[in-house]
Amino acid sequence: MTVVVGFPGPAGSHSGAAAAVLVPEAGRSVALPSFISVIDAAVSAEVELGVLPIESTLAGPIAETHDLLYGAPLSIVREASLHIRHCLLAMPGSSLEQIRVVRSHPAAFDQCRELFRSWPVQCVATSTTADAARDVAQRGDPSEAAIASHAAAEAYGLDVIAEDVSDRNAYTRFVAVAPHTRIDGGVAWRTALWFVTDHRPGSLFRALEPFARHGLNLVQLVSRPLPDSPWRYRFDAVLDGHVFDQDVSAALADLRAVTRRLRLFGSYPAEAPR
Repeated sequence: MTVVVGFPGPAGSHSGAAAAVLVPEAGRSVALPSFISVIDAAVSAEVELGVLPIESTLAGPIAETHDLLYGAPLSIVREASLHIRHCLLAMPGSSLEQIRVVRSHPAAFDQCRELFRSWPVQCVATSTTADAARDVAQRGDPSEAAIASHAAAEAYGLDVIAEDVSDRNAYTRFVAVAPHTRIDGGVAWRTALWFVTDHRPGSLFRALEPFARHGLNLVQLVSRPLPDSPWRYRFDAVLDGHVFDQDVSAALADLRAVTRRLRLFGSYPAEAPR
């Protein structure tokens, strides 16, 4: 059976490179126009696995991915981190001095703040970094540039006019999502979930206390607004361990008792330390 994987962006996107790492057995990769189209394709079984960025070492959590997963019947089944080398791409013959407009994904702009600190250009958001490169190539304007990858430059016939324009060494963690939950286990696993606490003093402390009491390492905690409840929030969390581990299972039972809502995103193998 051919494994089909979907990722956001046209050829040359960082998510496309991540898909090759996360799903090496894929028989076919499908470039989709947006993050939400990846979610929809995975939910409808158009693809077996969808790949999305979820966290950056420079910009932090990718809010769009967190919010899309909140409402989707999908689980995280794999993770991998990629070293992201953002470059400034422009039409052949263009120079840095000519650039007046820069296109890219908002997360890429967040990772390149120093570049724009004293550079008076207009920043235009796109669905992915590769979309930015494609837009610049199609417009053919020598005053426009894109923040994207070397692969995107090659795919769309652009020149790299500035290398590695990120603020510092940038890594992005990507996840593969699927409509099934993994029940196999192993030595190093992680469990992802979200929960909503009561709106009263001490609620978050009571929610986190079971993790410490059961000796669990909380890898990530992200606060995100609830869509239909102004000034109310949910918490997305990742912890070390498998949902079937005794300590994890006990901690989740205690957490459920002190929260209003809780949902698991699934357990998956933790990426090996680099």
